[in-house]
Amino acid sequence: MSSPDSAASGGAAGRGLPRLFDVAVSCLGLLVLAPIVLLIAVAVKLASRGPVLFRQVRVGRGGPTFELLKFRSMRVGESGPEITAAGDSRVTGIGRSLRRSKLDELPGLWNVVRGDMALVGPRPEVPAYVDLDDPSWRSVLSVRPGLTDPVTVALRNEEELLASVEEPEVFYKRVLQPYKLAAYERYLSERTTWSDLKVLWQTFMAVFQPARTPPPSVEEIRARVEDDHGTRA
Repeated sequence: MSSPDSAASGGAAGRGLPRLFDVAVSCLGLLVLAPIVLLIAVAVKLASRGPVLFRQVRVGRGGPTFELLKFRSMRVGESGPEITAAGDSRVTGIGRSLRRSKLDELPGLWNVVRGDMALVGPRPEVPAYVDLDDPSWRSVLSVRPGLTDPVTVALRNEEELLASVEEPEVFYKRVLQPYKLAAYERYLSERTTWSDLKVLWQTFMAVFQPARTPPPSVEEIRARVEDDHGTRA
């Protein structure tokens, strides 16, 4: 019997990167990057009290939740919104560097090995922002969430965007999340193995040469959401 990831033909899951590829690359990444992972772990531990890893519940494929692993970038014991804007006082000094470079995401490779995630796929969301009755969410959650995707690459300045608006959480719920959902659906409708490989390359380039592809502005995001809403109305 075939697995959902190898099933085929018409589903977006079957057109992405093979599960074997995800596991092999993630294991290799964890092995090759082990010295960097160790250095980051020591730096996080020395920077502030608390665990090295941050564990957050996210919604996985089909609706069940899982624990997403990241290097801890915030001080423990400080409450606040689920989203993080640039300049958030909860973020530590080393945490800012890790978030900017995306190195805080390295432990997520273990989520890929475990099967919670894929290398490429829509980014997993916290349960508070997921509506399983929404057809768009059901479409997006029909595949494994990923460490990266075209939307995440384009919105690499998300924390700066949130810091530039008056009510970050309201903006996230009413504007940014609908923008993401529509973009995820477009991505999944056109997804191929080669497009996912391209996303991996774009992610690499976005980290090391971010100026090559300017991210969208708040105005561009609002305009796109209005266009999408008008198309669906």
